[in-house]
Amino acid sequence: MAQKPSIPKGTRDFSPTEMTRRNYIFDTIKSVFKTYGYQPIETPAMENLSTLMGKSGAEGDKLLFKILNSGDFLNKIPDSITIGTKFQNASVTEFTGFISEKGLRYDLTVPFARYVVQHRNEITFPFKRYQIQPVWRADKPQRGRYREFFQCDVDVIGSKSLLNEVELVQIIDKVFSELKINNIIKINNRKVLLGIAEYIGETEKFTEITIAIDKLDKIGIDKVKEELSANGIASEAIEKLEKTLNFQGNVNQKIDFLKSILENSSAGSEGIQEVSEVFDTLEDLELNSEIEFDLTLARGLNYYTGAIFEVIAKNVKIGSICGGGRYDDLTGIFGLPDVSGVGVSFGADRVYDVMLEQNLFPATTQNTTQVMFVNFGEKEQKHCISLVNKLRKAGINTELFPDSAKMKKQMNYANNNNIPFVVLIGENEMTQGTLTVKDMEAGKQNSYQNLDDFIAQLKS
Repeated sequence: MAQKPSIPKGTRDFSPTEMTRRNYIFDTIKSVFKTYGYQPIETPAMENLSTLMGKSGAEGDKLLFKILNSGDFLNKIPDSITIGTKFQNASVTEFTGFISEKGLRYDLTVPFARYVVQHRNEITFPFKRYQIQPVWRADKPQRGRYREFFQCDVDVIGSKSLLNEVELVQIIDKVFSELKINNIIKINNRKVLLGIAEYIGETEKFTEITIAIDKLDKIGIDKVKEELSANGIASEAIEKLEKTLNFQGNVNQKIDFLKSILENSSAGSEGIQEVSEVFDTLEDLELNSEIEFDLTLARGLNYYTGAIFEVIAKNVKIGSICGGGRYDDLTGIFGLPDVSGVGVSFGADRVYDVMLEQNLFPATTQNTTQVMFVNFGEKEQKHCISLVNKLRKAGINTELFPDSAKMKKQMNYANNNNIPFVVLIGENEMTQGTLTVKDMEAGKQNSYQNLDDFIAQLKS
């Protein structure tokens, strides 16, 4: 019995139409990155586990796909060694280290930090890079959440200037303006959250607090409070935290409120100052996005230390479509301390889902071929090949149907591939040097005196 073909849960195949649309997203994002002076790099799909582990906390480590040391690794273990005996009293970490030294990257930021340290003598700081590659997470697949997905990262490292934060907001705004996605850019600061943790008397539980707050949109306030309580945070502190996070008002009102409760927190005061500076600068820029100071925004990854960002699409329930923040010492883990960076990551797969739901893809992304020549036979085929070549040289995607099949089959091919123009050249057209062209969308046929007239029409 033949095996039924399948792919792992949380992964997908992409059809030509889907790839054309995805490339439209990638090309748009890449174009904006270049406009702001960012340069491309790529890193391997797999990294050493020592690079990946412990950089995003216990939650992040659970999402790692680990790779067996080699395809037949277990067969190389001597018969005298029994795995069960060897690791009878070992921890999970020790056992994992024995069978696996590498893992698939779960984001592009940690590999970027490793890259910066490894290539520091070749890099001019501040270093502005972008990276568009797939990442993998051992997460539960659901709508908008996949196990294999693409991230489009843009980071600047080696500068503490808040102008970088402002520029990233401009990049986010420009990308989503180009893609015509109405969005809200949410901004917060981890220093403000640290100040709030001090204010409620739970500084030592800062990591647990941010991880719980980060789940607020997914599980609701009651479940978050349960999680905080389970982590040993006092009920009085939880109530104080809830009241703080629930404060309503515009940016200035929130800043004034925070100043009043965080006046004794140096970290909190510093965070408020940074938020104020970013919003003051953004006020002078003409942005299409809605900008919001969101006290409930936490970003669960441990390496964020300053400004944090998250973007949601309006009128679509799909979670964040872009996010990121400031990390002050991620490179320090790899031996290069005190190099601050900030960046954001666009979730291309969620962006795609939003654009599909809201019908935002331009009609041009429906097809890759603009013109198809019908194949009437050997003589006509020979005549058409040079014309096809001229169209291609003019930058027009063109193909000649490879077989002199029935007209119905050739026209079905053009229809199914969304080819807008079909050229029909029979004996009369060959003799007169003319072209008969069917506009597939309008359902009309037009005649052209020569190929140059047709090219001019296409380009207009």
